[in-house]
Amino acid sequence: MSLNAPSRRLARSAVALTTSQAPLSFLVPCIQRRTIFGWGRRQTLDTSPMPENPLTEEFLKKKPKAQQGLVRGDLSSSSIFEDEELAGPRPSELAKSAEGGRLPARNPEYMRAALDPDPDARRRWERKMVIREIHKRGRLTKTQLLKKQERESISKSHAFSTSVKKLVPLAKQIAGKTIEEAITQMRFSKKKVAKDVREHLEHAKNEAIVRRGMGLGAAEGKTFNPLMIQTKDGKRVKVTDPTTLYVDQAWCGRDLYGSTPDYRARGNVHMMKNRSTKLTVVLKEEATRVRLHEEREKKIANRKVWVQLPNRPITAQRQYYSW
Repeated sequence: MSLNAPSRRLARSAVALTTSQAPLSFLVPCIQRRTIFGWGRRQTLDTSPMPENPLTEEFLKKKPKAQQGLVRGDLSSSSIFEDEELAGPRPSELAKSAEGGRLPARNPEYMRAALDPDPDARRRWERKMVIREIHKRGRLTKTQLLKKQERESISKSHAFSTSVKKLVPLAKQIAGKTIEEAITQMRFSKKKVAKDVREHLEHAKNEAIVRRGMGLGAAEGKTFNPLMIQTKDGKRVKVTDPTTLYVDQAWCGRDLYGSTPDYRARGNVHMMKNRSTKLTVVLKEEATRVRLHEEREKKIANRKVWVQLPNRPITAQRQYYSW
């Protein structure tokens, strides 16, 4: 039985045994150069320490020493931007400014260029606003008064994986209802997208309460008598709390869509659109509907009584027939 061993490995082992070097000297990394006469002799890499680089020594001398603890504005020792300390402010300067309770002052020229790029236009606008306030004598318009007295919240949903045709009926269903009734309607709806609409209504309700302070109940010391009002759709609604939230408007619109290949017969490929739609709701308080109801009632009461023959002067009349 013969031993199948590479001849090169056997020759290397024999050389290692006959030479005076260490038995594992062939494991030292080496360089093999190629010349016009073929492969040259194998040279062993020099594992002696590299000569010191003067640029590296100079950089290490300039580099600030690591300080104990972190300083505001300083970089961590493991940061990849640690070398930028040479070009930026020294940590000692930032520490002194932090101890004094103030940060380094900003450049006013740079701030002025960003905050006031056109001074002449700003002065003209200020002058225009002053003249307008003098003409109005400090009085607010009806729209401004309503903005101060009544609150509203507009909430836009994320993209639903459905089409506008399927989402419009749900938007019409919740419009005009209180937020609690709208959530109940979406809870028992059989539509697939009704779950997403219900979650968005809950999010819009929480957002209106937290950001706008709506739906928190009547203020202390104020009472409200239950009132039966009529909405703009002609429905009768009983209001017990003027701060109750209701859906004033709800509409939807198209959003981005993707495409999916639809493989057909005879090698045809059709592209199907994966549509998405966004829902937007406007939440208001019942105090707004009460005001609108009172305005409609007042407008009806101010109408003049219709008469068949009104009492008005007769003009452009002739005493003879015109034919």
